[in-house]
Amino acid sequence: MLNRCETDVMSAVYCLCDGTDGCLVSPLDILSVLPARRKYSRQRLDDALNSLQSDGYLDVIPSERKGEKMYVIALKESGLAFKRNQRQRRQDILNKIFLAMVGAVATFIFGLILKAIFHV
Repeated sequence: MLNRCETDVMSAVYCLCDGTDGCLVSPLDILSVLPARRKYSRQRLDDALNSLQSDGYLDVIPSERKGEKMYVIALKESGLAFKRNQRQRRQDILNKIFLAMVGAVATFIFGLILKAIFHV
């Protein structure tokens, strides 16, 4: 399971790859797509990319183009299925919330029925 930083970085990389299985991006490109309110640094980005690589989401090859650091990123099978897994996880959470609400309503109604029966 990915933490919030890794999820944000993976989402940004997936967006930058734009439906292909790989891309060439600079750290600044990735940082510009990440949410500004979380204050990501290049070190945090590198740590997250290394974690994603060790978890099997992508392959990262550091490179240099015209003196600027670049990343050659190739998405693996888990990386290509990232958005689908995110949607599934969100749907699972919504289902759990719905079931909890249904259970609360059923318990309330059952309590009212018991109160009516034994109040006599």
